[in-house]
Amino acid sequence: MTGICFMKNNSNNDRWVVSVDLPMPSLKDNTADVDRLVRTLEQKLEITGITADLELMRVIPDMLRRWGYSARCVLFSDGVHTTLTGLLDPAPDDIAMGLAVDLGTTRIVTRLIDLESAKTAGETSFENPQTAIGDDILTRIHHASSTEGLEQLHGMIIGGLNNAIRDLCAQAGTDSKNIHAIAVAGNTTMTHLLLKLPPGWIIREPYIPAVNRPGMVKAEALGINANPMARVFLFPNVGSYFGGDLVSGILFSGMHRLKDTAILVDVGTNAEVVLGNRDWLVACAGAAGPALEGGVAQIGSKAGPGVIDTIFIDPKTKKINFDTIGHKPPLGICGSALLDLIAQLFLNGFIDIRGKLVPEKLREKFEQTDGIPQMVVVPAEQSGTGMPLRLTQPDIDNIIRSKAAMYTILDTITSSVGLGMDDITTFFVAGTFGSMINPKSAISIGMLPDLPLTRFKVLGNSSLEGASLMLSSRAPSKEIGSIQSRITYLELNVNQEFMNRFSAAKFLPHTDRSLFPSVPVPEQ
Repeated sequence: MTGICFMKNNSNNDRWVVSVDLPMPSLKDNTADVDRLVRTLEQKLEITGITADLELMRVIPDMLRRWGYSARCVLFSDGVHTTLTGLLDPAPDDIAMGLAVDLGTTRIVTRLIDLESAKTAGETSFENPQTAIGDDILTRIHHASSTEGLEQLHGMIIGGLNNAIRDLCAQAGTDSKNIHAIAVAGNTTMTHLLLKLPPGWIIREPYIPAVNRPGMVKAEALGINANPMARVFLFPNVGSYFGGDLVSGILFSGMHRLKDTAILVDVGTNAEVVLGNRDWLVACAGAAGPALEGGVAQIGSKAGPGVIDTIFIDPKTKKINFDTIGHKPPLGICGSALLDLIAQLFLNGFIDIRGKLVPEKLREKFEQTDGIPQMVVVPAEQSGTGMPLRLTQPDIDNIIRSKAAMYTILDTITSSVGLGMDDITTFFVAGTFGSMINPKSAISIGMLPDLPLTRFKVLGNSSLEGASLMLSSRAPSKEIGSIQSRITYLELNVNQEFMNRFSAAKFLPHTDRSLFPSVPVPEQ
């Protein structure tokens, strides 16, 4: 993948730790110590405007004399301002670390990176502590309407990050004071809560954030346990519903440098989509996530031991075969396997083009409780709960609506710039859900366009990877601002064409079968 190649091609000459040998001061060259250091760095890096905190300037003279006017300098930049955050012994004993953060609404992932070698020193993840206030962003925004509420939500994030830093440093055998740079990628609201900025106007028309480009702030000012002069870089937002996590994903994918048109999809609470190439970028977001993540179906479950992750229906015997994580008796089914199940049910004629269960095909698997049609996916004797795992008609309807929304978002954004699905040369799929999804199943139900499977590229946690790129090389810092400024945001809430296309997509795979030539016609 393009983004991964970016990281591998970096040389040690492009790291945030820069070695310098300064000309010795003399009566003929009586330049001040800090000025001498900054001048040498600016000449070596071919930049201007490097700054240093007063606290660091107070110790630079003694450090330079102790090391014979040689040093390893730790820098960090937001692409506009470059800061000297630390000075290290020229001998490679001292280390400088960076922390990459995927600031997710539900889960936060952190990665410790050596700023000199760009190697990962450790990684950990934890549930966002703010879920104790509310699982959804809206609840947290309302809670933050008071000073006390905003303070509480901010403190929860900082407390979680500091715990993660403590654990990561213990694993790596280092100290938090060695963390000089932190790169954070999160959605617009999560970025506001981290910075303790009022998020209330994000959800009120005309939906204006407090800031879209926070740039760099001192870790100390936020309460993050790191080097006193460490800087935190916040990936910029595009607007209320398109955050720095997606900008980070674009950076990692490398789509902003491609000649041909690519698309990036990140499915979480919302489905967020970016279309474009090196010349232009268009983005939009819509509610297509919860059902696809397995969060709506009664048997839907987050991935874990005993959760079905693979499912297949034998076309001859019609037997439902499955496997679970850890090969334990099934307790539920994860989101990606739920899509596999719907695809298998459709291709074997168990549900029709409207997504409705077909009783005569299901036979003993079909049940009806309180007037609600449902089918038994796993009988009680095979279940880990001792109860049958059932898929209800409302469950299927929810998934059909979500898949229709996903496809309609893709259809609308491509048509808005006069392109068709076939014009997409690379289809990047991001996020935890995206890393598990089977494109063939998604195509079979009309969630993703019917493109050759070779065009689909799984990125995994592109938010974290983009933040890691930011710490692994100086080059990305110069690209991020350009990425953000080039994005045109398409508002779907007021797009009538979106609603028309959505109605047509609420069939399997679509009302227009010509859009999905590779999907076989199910047996009737």
